[in-house]
Amino acid sequence: MKRFFTILGVALFLANSGAFAEQATLIDFAKLVGSGDAGLHAPTTLDYSRQAGSAYSAEDKAKMKISLAIPSWEINLASSSRTVENQTLSFITAAPVKADAAKYAGETVMGVRVHFPDFGVNSFALIRPPFTIPAYATLDGDQTAKTGAQFDGYGILKNVGVVKSIQINILGRNFPNGLSLLLENELGEEQEIFMGYLNFDGWKSLTWNNPDYLQSVRNRELKINALYPRSSPFMKLKGIIIKRDSAQEGGDIVSYIKDIKVIYDLAVVDRNADVDDEAVWGILKKREEAARNFELARLGNLQVLRALEDKKKASESGFDSPASTVGTVK
Repeated sequence: MKRFFTILGVALFLANSGAFAEQATLIDFAKLVGSGDAGLHAPTTLDYSRQAGSAYSAEDKAKMKISLAIPSWEINLASSSRTVENQTLSFITAAPVKADAAKYAGETVMGVRVHFPDFGVNSFALIRPPFTIPAYATLDGDQTAKTGAQFDGYGILKNVGVVKSIQINILGRNFPNGLSLLLENELGEEQEIFMGYLNFDGWKSLTWNNPDYLQSVRNRELKINALYPRSSPFMKLKGIIIKRDSAQEGGDIVSYIKDIKVIYDLAVVDRNADVDDEAVWGILKKREEAARNFELARLGNLQVLRALEDKKKASESGFDSPASTVGTVK
């Protein structure tokens, strides 16, 4: 696919290049620090208890919440590497940056540990959010009424046309592994963007520049597209991929990720129309509500199954010590 992010609403009246370019943060892990006993990140907390049946107690349902807090993110290894040991030793944690650090002092970033097989094999580790980030979800739970918060900026960017550049700020430890971003658009199409290698020490900004981006509007294929009721196109973060070549040394690798930023053209320019189309027809509201309910139902069902599986786990850490038999010789 030559061009993943296409302009869905570019009009012929664009006057000059870059006039409507935007720079935005797709996700900033320093803002995904959990709080409270449950360690939840309040602005991105989802309550999925509505998907649970009546067999669950009110106490169980009260715990059925999840957020994008850093420790909730997961690592999935390639099938060839997915042993119990490798998967157990591959996980995400919140990593505080030293107060006297040259960059991001005192902030908390995402710490990544991946344990690849010791033998030579091509492999990868997919770092992904604990749930598919909803593009249109208004958050459920107590926070909704207070903030009306959305996932915009927490793994979702709206009104994205042609992407010009993507940047990830990451701390390397001289590992030769490659790093890619897995992105998705409003059509459900996925695109893997290779960002570079981690063979450096300290913080570095890995940048991808779109080779198909045309700076001059004169060289662009311009067209007029219908506007309302087309949904605003978006970019969604599906995951971060760390790759290992079979010739590379296996075992542990560690890294730290601060944020991901994007420079892109706007897909649709605010026209300040004389008639509020949405207020008259309500088409987008109904469409987005259906998409939101579908995503939240899928998320809820998965998390309920996980909660049930968690209740099945053995609680004992080991066998009880046998009673002493000293002095009982018959």
